[in-house]
Order: sequence, then C-alpha cells, then structure tokens
Amino acid sequence: MRAAVVRSFENPPRYEEFTTPRPTEGQVLVDMLAAGLHPRVRSGANGTHYTSDGRLPLIPGVDGVGRLPDGRRVYFVADGDAPGTMAEQALLDPRQSVPLPDDADPVTIAAAMNPAMSSWVALRRRTEFRPGRSILVLGATGNAGRMAVQIARHLGADRIVAAGRDPKRLALLTDLGATDVVSLAGDPAQSADKLAEAAADVDVVIDYTWGAPTERAIPALLSRRTDRSAPLDWIQIGSMAGPDITLPSSVLRAANLRIMGSGQGSVTAAGIIAELPSLMTELSKGTLTVAALPRPLAQVEDAWTAPTEPGQRVVLTVTT
Repeated sequence: MRAAVVRSFENPPRYEEFTTPRPTEGQVLVDMLAAGLHPRVRSGANGTHYTSDGRLPLIPGVDGVGRLPDGRRVYFVADGDAPGTMAEQALLDPRQSVPLPDDADPVTIAAAMNPAMSSWVALRRRTEFRPGRSILVLGATGNAGRMAVQIARHLGADRIVAAGRDPKRLALLTDLGATDVVSLAGDPAQSADKLAEAAADVDVVIDYTWGAPTERAIPALLSRRTDRSAPLDWIQIGSMAGPDITLPSSVLRAANLRIMGSGQGSVTAAGIIAELPSLMTELSKGTLTVAALPRPLAQVEDAWTAPTEPGQRVVLTVTT
C-alpha cells in the first residue's frame, strides 16, 4: 500500500510504499477515507509526544474515517500498537469505532473529532459540568480551544472566558460563544492580571497551554476568587507553552484547587469511545463547526509544512 512514512523525526513524512498491515485477532483492515493532521499527530511524528517510543519508520495518524469490508463507514481511534491512519489502509479494533451517520461528511468528521474530543470528554468525564457553570479556556486560539468554546456553549455554560495569544483568532471566538476574551500577548504579568480580572470566579479551566502561562495564571486567579473554598477544576489537556510548571505549596492550601489531566490513561479507552456517538451527532448536525482543509494523501509532505488560516484543520484524504 501507499502511506505517509516517517523515517526521521527531523523531517516531514513522505508518500511511499509500505507493507500493508496484517490484522490479528480482533482487528479489521479498513480502506482509509480521511485522517486529520492534528497537533497530536505532529508530536508523534517528531518523537516528542509522551507516548513516543522512538521507533522508526512509522506511519503517523491517530484516528480517521475508514470503510469496512462490508461498505460501512466508521470513525475510529487507532490502537497505540498499530500503524497510523495516514495510509491507504489501516487496522482498527471495532470496539474503538463508531458508525458514521448517512449524511456525515468523512472529511469534517476526520477534522473535528480529535480536537473536539479533548474538551468534550474532559467536561463530561473529568468534571461534573452543568448548565449555568462558567469556564476559562486557556489556549483558546488553537483548533481544540476553538472547539472547547463551542462545546462549553453547547453544554450550557453561562460565561465562557477565552484566552490566547493570536489576536486574529481571538477576535473570532465571540461569534462561537465566548462571552469574554483575554489576550495573553505582551507583558506576562499584565496578561495574568487581566486573566484574573476576567476569570477569577470560573468553575472550570480547560488548559491547553501549561508552562509559563499556567504557572502565572493559577496564583493570579486564586488570589482574586470571591470564595476560595469554592472548587476550581483545572483540567490539563495540552502543553503548548511547556511541559512543566512550578507551583507554590501555599496555593494548594489557600484555595480549593483541583488539578487533573484528561487524556490517554486518565480516561479509559472505553470511556472515551462511549462519548464519541453523541459528539459525532452534534458534528453531523452542524452544532459544532470546523474548517476542514482536505489534501490528497499523496501530497502529505507539502500539506505537513504549508501554512493554514485560523481555524483550519488539514485532512489527508484517500480516494477508493
């Protein structure tokens, strides 16, 4: 088969011949239709993701839409031990797949499920998010952050504070449901102060940044809370600004801060899969939107490095 193949962590994948994977017990070989080029895919392909084992060559891709031997279309999350989904064919475990509605667009589903899944699962599995609660999306200008704003609105949030560095992308978020936007550009101390002023009393933080922005944001928010005993669920999902923070111990004693992660391991595979049908329904209905940019799999090397417009998600497509 033909596939996107990574042979060096320093270079983008190339379109090459690769051995077709052979299914073992419980696996099915599917014809791929579409696979999204997510940040998670990029970090796996450059060896920086926390699940990377350093082995090469590899086929990137963590999910996608494929066609089963009986013709049905499914969205699936690839097993961690299987070759990736950016290929003409891929392996799936039927337990990690959900059928596409008849009217669903494979490219849209491949573009949106991964970025939407992070906050959808976090707000439904890692915290008890109810209508009327408030939320801060830290790192809201990425695709996953944009989705988090929409999902928070859909789940009934009464206040949605969106924070990010890109002013062009930040300005677009009010149309998606953000009630307040905060720029993280410029002086870090001033940014933390503005963030605290807007979001000190939120109930939940969805954090895609970590690193220095989070290190400054946590003390700033907690020092401004009207009621420090009110729980604040800080859900760590991404680490765009760095993998580590330093947090004074007094912060944890002086407020009811609950830091947790949401991702592979903190939520079971079964729990993640259980959330996918309802998420796919909302995507198919257009409740949640994404700007998908389809590119043929054969153009993977160019697609990997080409710039995109705000909100766009590249999807590699296979014609079968």
